[in-house]
Amino acid sequence: MSMKIVYTQTARQDLREIYEYIAFTLLVPETARSLTGRIMADIRSLEAFPERNSLYKDEPWHSQGVRFLPVKNYLVFYTVTNETETVSIVRILYGGRDIGKQLEETIEW
Repeated sequence: MSMKIVYTQTARQDLREIYEYIAFTLLVPETARSLTGRIMADIRSLEAFPERNSLYKDEPWHSQGVRFLPVKNYLVFYTVTNETETVSIVRILYGGRDIGKQLEETIEW
């Protein structure tokens, strides 16, 4: 079974901000392209077996079935809906930041 991958608007914005920060603030556009490409490729790999990654340990996200995929220094947070065969990418966050605070501010789940 191949799952459909969908990105929330917030996840799209996260990916855009990662690219822009690395390309325009750190001035390494090649690294920005490479990293965002890697993140998207790893996300595409969720089509085959999305439940291979752990549930996020903190509540309320654990109970809501939120999983995370580590990609370099970033964490991709997503949910799996088997009934619709959909993986929803909710957030893409830098692992060194306050993850709990950023997840609390997330509106789209």
